[in-house]
Parts: sequence; C-alpha cells; structure tokens
Amino acid sequence: MFRHALHLVLALMLAIEAHAAEDSAKPEVRWQRVDLGRAPSTYPFALYSSKTLDGDAGRIVQAIVVLHGLQRNGDDYYRAAYKLLMSSGAEPESTLLIAPNFFASADAEKFDLTGIPIWSTQGWIAGEDSLVGPPALSSLDVLDDLVARLAERKRFPALKHIVVVGHSGGAQMVQRYAVLNAADEKVRASGIELSYVVANPSSYLYFTNERPDGDSFRPYNTVWCPNYNDYRYGLDNMIRYGKGLEAMQLFRRYAARNVTYLLGSNDTDPRHPVLDKTCGAEAEGPSRNARGRAYVRYEGYLAGSSITLDHRAYEVIGVGHDQERTLSSQCATARIFGTRRPNTAGATCQALMSP
Repeated sequence: MFRHALHLVLALMLAIEAHAAEDSAKPEVRWQRVDLGRAPSTYPFALYSSKTLDGDAGRIVQAIVVLHGLQRNGDDYYRAAYKLLMSSGAEPESTLLIAPNFFASADAEKFDLTGIPIWSTQGWIAGEDSLVGPPALSSLDVLDDLVARLAERKRFPALKHIVVVGHSGGAQMVQRYAVLNAADEKVRASGIELSYVVANPSSYLYFTNERPDGDSFRPYNTVWCPNYNDYRYGLDNMIRYGKGLEAMQLFRRYAARNVTYLLGSNDTDPRHPVLDKTCGAEAEGPSRNARGRAYVRYEGYLAGSSITLDHRAYEVIGVGHDQERTLSSQCATARIFGTRRPNTAGATCQALMSP
C-alpha cells in the first residue's frame, strides 16, 4: 500500500511539474489598456498583444487582429493564435498579434472595466453602439480606430499587411466590418494591404432581399419571417455605423476587398447549441456550412459577368465548428500568416471560389 501511495505521489508531482512547464511556455495574456480614437475623444480599450503597442514597432511587417467569439474570451483566442503563429513559419519578431476584447454588461461583475466601453451580450457582434462609454461608439468604430493606429507610418514604418480574422461570432463581426467600413481603400492607398478572414459564421450580411431557394435566389416569405431583411441579415433598419450606403455600390466596393471565407465541411448541425436559429438566420440556410456555400453562390449571382470578386472561399475538410482546427488548416495559415511553407499538419482544404 505504501509503495502504491508513493507511486501516486510521484505521479502527481510529475503531473504538476509538467503542468507548470506548460504554463511557463504560454505567452503573457495580461490586458493592455490602449487609448484608441483621436484626441480629445480617445477612450481606453482592452486587448491582448504579442508586443506593447507603445514600444518599438520599427520591425513589424504584418499585424494580425483576431476577434473572439460569443464568449468574449479574447485571452483564449490570443493563446490559440499565438500557438498558430509559432507553428506557421511566419517570423514572430516581425509579426504583431492582437486580440481585442469586447465586453458585455455581465463582464463588469468579473473585471475592472473602468472607462472601457461595454456592449449588450451580442450587440458588439453586430456593430451596435456601446451601452457604456463614449456616445455613438460602434464596435466597428473600435476596429476602425485600431486599424488607423496600425496604419500610422510614424508608429509602424515597415508595416505591409493587416489581417482581421474571426471565427463564429467574431467572424460575423469581421464580415459586417469588411462590408461596411470606409477605411479599407484609405489603408490600401497608404501601401498597406488590408484583408479579412471569415471562418464559420452563423450568418452573413445580404445586399438584397433575396435569399437561397434551391440553386437560385428569391425574396423570402415575409409571413414566416417579416423582418428577415433587417440588419444584421440584410440592409433594412441599418445600424448607425452603416447608414447611407446604397446596396449595389456597397457590393461593388466589398467585391474589390480581400476577403477569405473558411467553412468547416462538418459544420452541418442545424441544432448546434450556438448556431443562430432566428428566422432571419434560417432564411440563409439550415447550417453554417450550408449558409456559407449559399453565400458564395450569392456573391457570384450578384457579380454576374460585370463585377470582379477579389474573394476566396475554402471548405476545410473533416472539420466541424472548431476554431483551432479551422484556423490551423493549410488554407487558413497561408491566408492569415502569408507563409508559403505548406502546413502539412493542418487540415486540407477544397477551394470553392477564387479570384
């Protein structure tokens, strides 16, 4: 019995040591409070970053902005993205990894959020204005301010590429931002490429009142869903951030932006616990994979023969609603980190759309 107990103690000690070693290898995940916006209307914001944003950024060539999902757990997304960065073949010293954290009212009970903007539970995903903080501050305004900071040549003289990445709830936000923001062309005109990676969102923003109907697109049944074309699924009743934009002008601008869609081939469960099951979302299809495939077809339908799409879409083979496996796939690492070395350990991909 004594020998058995001794073995248990030794095993426990080894497990503790292994856990400690694993923890010591993890990147630092403390917040940075960074002032965003323009003086005198700056505001503090919480983000996780591989480098201090006020430090020497002269060697930074690419910046990767990773958006968390519905749980608002920027630290977990930062850790996962850091792991991908270290295995991607990209140069860590010239790569800045950032994970902003959008907080909801419930988070104020857990953290000191003094001065930091706060949204409703899902309001940040849609780009709604904050409930607490500067007036008329959309979560998409925050992305504008973060991108503007990265595009400052005095701070980041060598920066060539900004990638905004989101999975699930974060991907919904990235797709809306890629459609609605007015910053993209200005950033690219300054010599910095701005691209977007949209992975497994529950829904997409449609430009017309048409929705998938077999292989074609038709207006949806308003008896079943009277408000199916309201924002965040369509352009009706648009949020403040995106008001005043005409549908086809908006689509032409979006078509010219560098967007990549990633769809898990097994993300097909219509009853997935965090799948958006509102009728506006269900008008787009029964599952995330079906909605993504339909949206790829919809873009081709709108573009016709007259509009060129700078968009790519990949199905990630054998992967369901899994952030780490989707973003570590062979196509994802190439699009996110810009590496040419094949990521043979990642899931394979099948191209659904390319420029």
